[in-house]
Amino acid sequence: MGYKTLCFGFSCVLFAYSVYSPVPENIEEPWKVIFMDAVIKMTSLVATLFENIGLMKYEEVFFTVAALQFTEPVSDENVTVVDTNFSDIPVRLYLPKRKSERQRPAIVFIHGGAFVLGSCKMSAYDDLNRLTANKLGAVIVGIDYRLAPQYQFPAALEDCVFVTKFFLQDKVLAKYGVDPARICITGDSSGGTLVAAVIQLLQNDPEFKDRIKAQALIYPGLQVLDTSLPSHREYEHGPIVSREMIIKLASLYVTEDKTLLQALLRNEHMPPGSRDLFKFVNWSDFLPEKYKKNYVYREPVLGKLNDAYPALVDNRMSPLIANDSQLQVLPLTYVVTCEHDLIRDDSLIYITRLRNVGVQVTHDHLEEGIHGALSFTGAPVFLHLGLRIRDKYISWLEENL
Repeated sequence: MGYKTLCFGFSCVLFAYSVYSPVPENIEEPWKVIFMDAVIKMTSLVATLFENIGLMKYEEVFFTVAALQFTEPVSDENVTVVDTNFSDIPVRLYLPKRKSERQRPAIVFIHGGAFVLGSCKMSAYDDLNRLTANKLGAVIVGIDYRLAPQYQFPAALEDCVFVTKFFLQDKVLAKYGVDPARICITGDSSGGTLVAAVIQLLQNDPEFKDRIKAQALIYPGLQVLDTSLPSHREYEHGPIVSREMIIKLASLYVTEDKTLLQALLRNEHMPPGSRDLFKFVNWSDFLPEKYKKNYVYREPVLGKLNDAYPALVDNRMSPLIANDSQLQVLPLTYVVTCEHDLIRDDSLIYITRLRNVGVQVTHDHLEEGIHGALSFTGAPVFLHLGLRIRDKYISWLEENL
């Protein structure tokens, strides 16, 4: 009994330590954010402990928690929901029931989760896609792509590209009554990374060029070259997503070797000969003045990592390092950013670069926003912020798709 009491007390102390971590003053519903931030930090602590004692890998703890939110394909009076496969890749389809006098718009949805977690079947994504299908009368295709570390770069991207190309076949679009001129690809967080990469690849493929009308990126991560942007420094400890946690998870998309993880944390991971790529992510050039604050630009240190990881210099991993000629052919773009987000600056740089080459971009920035808010739109804890992001996204689709 004494041992159990000690463990319980120790857990309470750790939880209290996390609960009282400060959050920015202007955050809406601060106690909800503090609570969720504490739960995620506790999960990270437990995951680290379990990995250190050999009980379970760090990412497996997070995946187990995420799996609790998976839903069954339940249809309702408005939408038929079906789990199926496009070839051998699992997808979830949302098919509106009401009749339409014209062909329907369609959305290919790519979920977030740092390339190692989650599913389009998670409750928040299921609610989002169900609501979007109903309000727009749109066909939604959610992709359950392969996850790291079992399947590393570029497996997730290959799955997303395959599903998108499969769906774009004339016979498939006709089967679901989809208008081939009204298709959008959407994703949040790492799903947004994948969306940006998919669009770039399709635009370079003569068979699929200009087949996608729009892309919607919700607080995406867009580069791995520089892990010390102003937002990385300012929100190193969160809220919700910390720098160490996201790097621990996302690095598994490249390798399980902890050497890369440590190099990423020190911003010393880029190989010799990669300096020419930094011009595309140099925040001192592309970041709006408001977000530079008093930070001083420091170029990542080159050549400290002995092992070579080609993914680090691949624009399929970092869509932000695509050159201007690749960016200027991109379609209508919608981007959501949140002020208090570790990876905020990736999007702000991308928006600047896209606008500089003439791409039409709609940008919604939420001053009180935090990363992952879209995942908190239902029980047991929901944020009004998440509901606003969802509503802004759907409204943009209604106006532009």
